[in-house]
Amino acid sequence: MSVHSRGQRVTVPQLMAYKGSRKIAALTAYIAPIARLLDEAVDMILVGDSTAMVGYALPDTLSITADTLAAHAAAVVRATEKACVIVDMPFGSYQQSPQQAFAQAASMIAASGVSGVKLEGGRVLADTTRFLVERGIPVLAHVGLMPQYMNTMGGFKAQGMNAAAAQRILADAQAHAQAGAFGVVLEGISEPLAREITAALEIPTIGIGASPACDGQILVTEDILGLSGEHIPKFAQKFGDAAQVIRQAAHDYAQSVRQETFPTLDHCFGVRRKG
Repeated sequence: MSVHSRGQRVTVPQLMAYKGSRKIAALTAYIAPIARLLDEAVDMILVGDSTAMVGYALPDTLSITADTLAAHAAAVVRATEKACVIVDMPFGSYQQSPQQAFAQAASMIAASGVSGVKLEGGRVLADTTRFLVERGIPVLAHVGLMPQYMNTMGGFKAQGMNAAAAQRILADAQAHAQAGAFGVVLEGISEPLAREITAALEIPTIGIGASPACDGQILVTEDILGLSGEHIPKFAQKFGDAAQVIRQAAHDYAQSVRQETFPTLDHCFGVRRKG
């Protein structure tokens, strides 16, 4: 059942207004059929750089390009009417300077029609957030465990697990909030820290492996559908078994072809029926 008014897409200001009012439900999508199915249910769809791993079987998120993400984002926007669509800025497309970030973000928005961009990084990128927001580009910040920083972080490890690290992540989130970010993704951080950041900020926090106290939650859609293989991350939960449905449908189709029960003449063109 939809929680949105028909024909009205959720806006960035609406997402911000949800803080303290109701939780934000967000999922990822990178192809039209999935996005179309999510649209009725969620507030926000993220076209994440996780597309690299989920959609292209790459080992990490670092090699996907801005053009590729923009093309996926355009498909998601075309397939949806209600959810606010945000796209990740990929590694290397915004870190050099605020000017580089603006040119890339503007190009991605123009090409896809998304409502804003997400960027990963701590306080050092707060000036970039400010530069974009002041020029009309909504920014969703991302702190804590940042996949684009996997080489400096030593892999996908929980963050903020000691006092010094927690203080640093809190300062990162506060810097982006002060710079004008409309929200901040908190990924893979200690639960008490995520709770503290959520209470400290006036903008929404969206958790993934963070805390129930966050203002919203996001997961990779393939994880909740059972399409990610045997391993489900600790912070995720399988809410359905689409893998079994697809597997059974493929088996039934192949069997029908081999047994010559599909196709029938009903599936063919130019067939004249007697009588």
